[in-house]
Amino acid sequence: MNKSVLYALGAAALFGASTPFAKLLTGDMPPVLLAGLLYLGSGIGLTLARLVRDGGFEPSGLQRNEWPWLLGAIFFGGVIGPVALMFGLTHTSGATASLLLNLEAVLTAVIAWVVFKENADRRIVLGMLAIVAGGVALGWQTDSAGQSSAIGPMLVGIACLCWAIDNNLTRRVSASDALFIAGIKGLIAGSVNTTLAISMGAALPNFASLSATMAVGLLGYGISLVLFVLALRGLGTARTGAYFSTAPFIGAAVALFVFSETTSLAFWIAAALMCLGVWLHLTERHAHEHLHELLEHVHEHEHDEHHQHVHGFDGGAGIKHSHRHTHFPVKHSHPHFPDIHHRHVH
Repeated sequence: MNKSVLYALGAAALFGASTPFAKLLTGDMPPVLLAGLLYLGSGIGLTLARLVRDGGFEPSGLQRNEWPWLLGAIFFGGVIGPVALMFGLTHTSGATASLLLNLEAVLTAVIAWVVFKENADRRIVLGMLAIVAGGVALGWQTDSAGQSSAIGPMLVGIACLCWAIDNNLTRRVSASDALFIAGIKGLIAGSVNTTLAISMGAALPNFASLSATMAVGLLGYGISLVLFVLALRGLGTARTGAYFSTAPFIGAAVALFVFSETTSLAFWIAAALMCLGVWLHLTERHAHEHLHELLEHVHEHEHDEHHQHVHGFDGGAGIKHSHRHTHFPVKHSHPHFPDIHHRHVH
């Protein structure tokens, strides 16, 4: 299996499992504070990991023109999205919220196709339609009093839209250091929301709750994002989002089997539709003759069919290294995804 697929599935597993645990924590602290501490735990943990890896502070390697993309991703995905999700979790069950998060993949793909002109084929579109139908089925659920409860699903949908924007903006910097991208996002977003919550009168929880919250954030938002950025390099935005859409099923399974949440018929109809959509995504294959135009960039790589350059140090086949390099024009045909080397127009 393509290692980028494994990165995407790993990111999905960590994020999906974090949702019902975040639902459990919503009773201990206000939503804005919870969102802030989740990302703060992510940022602190990943920054410490980067310091250990590099033996101290090292430049990010991010180019000047890439910072606006990253800051936009932080605003939508790190500040607005988590707050919307935490408020949404106070109005809906963890299992329902987990499945609704499938909408993130749909919105991610739509933005990638419409705004950034990423390729889409019929199989991917059909899969997205199945996921949307599942989201509609969940929206018809009723609360315990038998009244329609749209507030929770609407807020979760807003979170999904924010993260979809985030995913597409992050794609623009996905060739950079994934640990830096995820770490700086956690530090900035976490600091903003935590400060905002405290200014609104919120108090920090006890040490046990604080530690648990930050641990969930490190795993479900930090390490998950590192894996997601690595997947973006190899799969492109829409397809990474498609693989990542397995996250809600993991979250729903945790909510059902660990926390014994109840479900309705609508929940299982939605689950079936979303399973169909994910299966269509996972079985997609894309191949045609394409042209690689002149391209210069920096990222970790090894010498394969797309990296045939020569330099003055040992960088043979199978040896990973990172430096600025140039891709010269070449036309060929092979199965591929819209990764950082295949962002051509169809």
